[in-house]
Amino acid sequence: MNYFQAENLSKSYAEKLLFENISFGIELGQKVALIARNGAGKTTLLNIMMNLDIPDSGQCTFRNGVTVAYLKQNPEFTPGHSVIETLLHGNNILTQTLRQYEEEVHLHEKNPDKADNKRLQALMTKMDELDAWNHEIKIRQIISKLKIEDLNQAVETLSGGQTKRVALARILIDEADFIILDEPTNHLDLEMIEWLEDYLARQKLTLLMVTHDRYFLDTVCNEILELEQGSIYRYKGNYAYFLEKKQERESAMLAETEKARNLLRKETEWMRRQPKARTTKSKARIDAYHHLKEAATLKTVDQPNEILMQSARMGKKILELQNIRKSFDNNLVIEDFSYIFKKKEKVGIVGMNGTGKSTLLNIITRNLNPDRGSVSTGDTIQFGYYHQDGLKIDENKKVIDVIKDIAESIKMGKDTWFPAAQFLHYFNFPYNTQNDFVRKLSGGEKRRLYLCTVLMKNPNFLILDEPTNDLDIATLNVLEDFLADFGGCLIVVTHDRYFLDNLVDHIFVFEGNGKIKDFPGNYTDYQLKKSQEKKQIRKEEKPVQSKPTSYTKPAEKKKLSYKEQKEFEALEAEIPMLEKQKAETLEQMNTGSLTPEKLNEVSELYARLEKELEEKEFRWLELSEWV
Repeated sequence: MNYFQAENLSKSYAEKLLFENISFGIELGQKVALIARNGAGKTTLLNIMMNLDIPDSGQCTFRNGVTVAYLKQNPEFTPGHSVIETLLHGNNILTQTLRQYEEEVHLHEKNPDKADNKRLQALMTKMDELDAWNHEIKIRQIISKLKIEDLNQAVETLSGGQTKRVALARILIDEADFIILDEPTNHLDLEMIEWLEDYLARQKLTLLMVTHDRYFLDTVCNEILELEQGSIYRYKGNYAYFLEKKQERESAMLAETEKARNLLRKETEWMRRQPKARTTKSKARIDAYHHLKEAATLKTVDQPNEILMQSARMGKKILELQNIRKSFDNNLVIEDFSYIFKKKEKVGIVGMNGTGKSTLLNIITRNLNPDRGSVSTGDTIQFGYYHQDGLKIDENKKVIDVIKDIAESIKMGKDTWFPAAQFLHYFNFPYNTQNDFVRKLSGGEKRRLYLCTVLMKNPNFLILDEPTNDLDIATLNVLEDFLADFGGCLIVVTHDRYFLDNLVDHIFVFEGNGKIKDFPGNYTDYQLKKSQEKKQIRKEEKPVQSKPTSYTKPAEKKKLSYKEQKEFEALEAEIPMLEKQKAETLEQMNTGSLTPEKLNEVSELYARLEKELEEKEFRWLELSEWV
């Protein structure tokens, strides 16, 4: 069943053509990733789909009755509304009742003496009548996983990251038929990303998503749309399949272009031999000549250049941190942390938002003083610090002037210097765009310009705080290659697991309450270790099911709350369904008729079902003690 159809869409801004006569459709149940270079028109295409922008030609059509939700890259809310009003914004009776119930619960928690018990009871009765408890549990889970804490906070006071998380939660709560997400993982920490990845992979929904997170893309999406050189290309498969088929397509295109060029040389000679005044030339052959000329001059895709910057010489002493402590008011973020960096060391930093990752970077670069401890830097060390907040410049400046304000020429190698214009061209800012104002750049292009300003100073110790946000996949691949061969030291804070796995030797894990753990290995190694530890803890804590009489009820709790009772009843219905689905999946795995790809897909589903069933059974046992 077709949910969406784009027909012959074209869009350009002034002389810049984004796409021309592109057509594509999205069917019920498809989970599609849209990828393209920065500035190619991904967000413009999504805005056109949602009637927030107008195409030069062509049209978009959604199937009648299909509800659509759109997560913008930079969401905006109506000022004066609270978070809970924004999350539960619908006017249907279920949404209104849920909103009133959540607001009343908040009043009871905040001031129980002045709470209206009769109103709460009436709302709970209404929730019963509407069978709304399962939906309320789901809302609570989404809010909890995305760490939305103050439901009564005014939306205009939210930070950029909080705004993105509230907008994402609102879309997941709405349960639209067709969900469109523009960079959904930006402003999420790794724990949130992994939860969202699992959630979207398990849900039966139709999805179109722009993302540069390659692990996320691989897990969630089963098709890829690539917007390139104004055309659209479709690939049915994961990211690895896309890379293989893209290379085949480009190789075939180059071969066809080369073939056309060889033939064009012969036809050009024929054209030159014919007298200009003679009209006996074959008109068909002349027309064919012009078509051939167009094919022979077909423009190939400009891939980002390999980065060949030379870092400054590095002495024996690099960077030494001794007993660093830092707190803000009563919030301890770093406690007694020491580390001595070695040459060519590459360190990743992970941890939940607000645990002190950026604080450590600012202490290292002397932008912030520790409360206690010392930072000692070698005489030869030159830091290059890429801030999470991006480039702070006048949006009305020209791109070329941003670089010239730092240096007129830039050292690219031992004896190689590039003038500013050539340096920008090398970083894929064509000469004809260098006099454009910064405000005209896309988010990814601004990030790439910022990266230029950091690397042009030839640092030998790079500190990158969320460098992957808004960068396209092609630029990320080139940046990864450069950093892998970088002769200096590297510290990188990122939520891009693919990026971390390809680069780092070990990881600083910010565990909260000031504790920083040094883990030997990349992010996947860390996650595997963490998963094994959790399984062991659950195994040790899980009560023996065959001896329910051995449980001892705590004296202080007499019975389940109303919400817990509803949760218990929901679990009793969900567990048998999960058991049946698990058995069916196992039976499918044992048929011996599955392809390797399908077997891998079904095996992953079985593992997810097993994990979910184990968690629900454990929760059921906890609640059953009070029934």
